Amino acid sequence: MAPPKRPFKRIVDKLVELKDTSELMMDLAYSSLLLNSHRLAEEVQELEEHVDELHTEFELLVLSSGFKKEESRDFLGLIRLGVVTEKIADAASEIAGVVLRGLEPHPVLKLVIEEAEETVARVQVARESSLIGKTLRDAQIPEETGMWVLSIRRGRRWIRPKPDVMIKTGDILIASGYAEGEEDLVRLASAETTH
Repeated sequence: MAPPKRPFKRIVDKLVELKDTSELMMDLAYSSLLLNSHRLAEEVQELEEHVDELHTEFELLVLSSGFKKEESRDFLGLIRLGVVTEKIADAASEIAGVVLRGLEPHPVLKLVIEEAEETVARVQVARESSLIGKTLRDAQIPEETGMWVLSIRRGRRWIRPKPDVMIKTGDILIASGYAEGEEDLVRLASAETTH
């Protein structure tokens, strides 16, 4: 009987998820700051807790992989990569914390916020939505609404908005764009149709 394959694929997948999530957190944290959005800042805080869990799972996976003594240096490098992604997530959380604490932004940033015509929308995709089963590329949300998807929340997972990501029932789309586009985004995500 052949020995079971080592969990390298699972380790790689978990590290990629950690990296992608921490990058997404930075994107959302900066957006929360620039748009002075409590909603985005709260998403970042939730993501920070999620990254803590992911990081623990990643470390346990690496440590239980059964590496040989001569491989320990390589595995130590993997663990350090996990620590770095977790530190990035912590930094994003600190940025979002500025918004949540209601600290007065720098006068220049305050002017930017006041002059911005952008808003952040958070909509759930209904079962009857025309978006269901479409990729972000095919859905053409920016063209239809003027809103850009920053993140997709699917259950307890947050997904970076890549063109080939398929939209599913119940997905929560977090998007920013011109305030006029929010109503169009709500309409697209719901069962309503435009004529």
